[in-house]
Amino acid sequence: MGPAHIVGATVIDGSGRDPGNVDIAIENGRITRLGAAGAHGEHGERLDAEGLTMTPGLIDAHVHLGLSSPIQPHFSFRISAAEIAADIFTTAGATLDAGFTTVRDTGGIDGGVVTAIEKGKVRGPRVLSCGPVQCQIGGHGYYGAEWEPTELWSSHHIPGLCALSMMAGNADELRHNVREAFRRGASFLKLCVTGGVVGAHDRLTDTQFTVEEIAVAVQEAAARNTYVTVHAHNDEGIRNAVEAGARCVEHGTGLDESTATLMAARGVALVPTFAVVEQVLHDTAGAGLAESTRDRAKGVRERMADALAVAKHAGVRIGLGSDLIGPAQDRRGRELTLRAALETPMEALVAATRTNAEILGLSGQAGVIAPGAQADLVLWNGNPLEDPELFSDPANAVLVIQAGHIVKDLR
Repeated sequence: MGPAHIVGATVIDGSGRDPGNVDIAIENGRITRLGAAGAHGEHGERLDAEGLTMTPGLIDAHVHLGLSSPIQPHFSFRISAAEIAADIFTTAGATLDAGFTTVRDTGGIDGGVVTAIEKGKVRGPRVLSCGPVQCQIGGHGYYGAEWEPTELWSSHHIPGLCALSMMAGNADELRHNVREAFRRGASFLKLCVTGGVVGAHDRLTDTQFTVEEIAVAVQEAAARNTYVTVHAHNDEGIRNAVEAGARCVEHGTGLDESTATLMAARGVALVPTFAVVEQVLHDTAGAGLAESTRDRAKGVRERMADALAVAKHAGVRIGLGSDLIGPAQDRRGRELTLRAALETPMEALVAATRTNAEILGLSGQAGVIAPGAQADLVLWNGNPLEDPELFSDPANAVLVIQAGHIVKDLR
């Protein structure tokens, strides 16, 4: 859309300040001014948002667009490339409809998906991607059959569409793989440094990659002015990554006070992921996972909540990620509802906007309603600070604007 003014909404700007009643001027995809419309003789379309609540476009710092098909059939060649593509693009559109205008894909898609969305060929959020996850041989992120030779794992990739992980047996192989990930368009790196809940050949208590190996990826990322984030559940693996120079930790389930203090001192962020734990516990089959996965998830939510409190007390920067997998990814706003119950609705919203923007390197560009920022905005049918359940239902996001363009309108 051209120059426009959104008037009458209650505005929650992402900073943590109390909501206010200001009008928003938009031009050339950016917010140009906050204040009374018409006061400066502006021209352009007028959008009446009386009775609605405006927030910045939400940011999900942990998504898996490339895992939008049921996991087990996907990696056992029982789903065609066409269907996998359809599932990915359906999830991308549903993400936008839920009010998420930016996401960080932490493993699963290949560069072609990012390009297709950027070019507007399919609906979707702005995507920052690590490309394939980096994992050690047989570690978390590997879902081949036990009989399958390691070297055949790359045949599960569909170039330009999906590439879940690359395996390394030593530091030199890891260096080769991360360089290949950057060649394919990765904007940051992700390593798996412990076992995981959705694991095939590992346990949550496993540590993976040595400090020296992780440091190789950190060195390669630094050479490109970017960073490493790590999948990590147990405290030993988290500490290994922090010691090696990683800048962000995903999940963080077993984080203890000592490691949290070290994270805060070194500016390492944490992205907890509660929605996926709930998904695994209550809809294991819907995600295309074996029922045994539910047993691995037991107790994780409680430990992750404890880790959130520990990190908060230590002063760690805490973002927000849903980590949803499989085809049931249309309600990723559930992550905000779950976090609101553990903290406050405002803290959950700030985590999903300003803080996530900082973690993604988009501070001041996304996640805030301020002059000069991208015009990424959501108008909600109700006030999610008063009723955070509103975040869980995409129908409550009645108007979504991305870079000044209306991408959803249910008014």
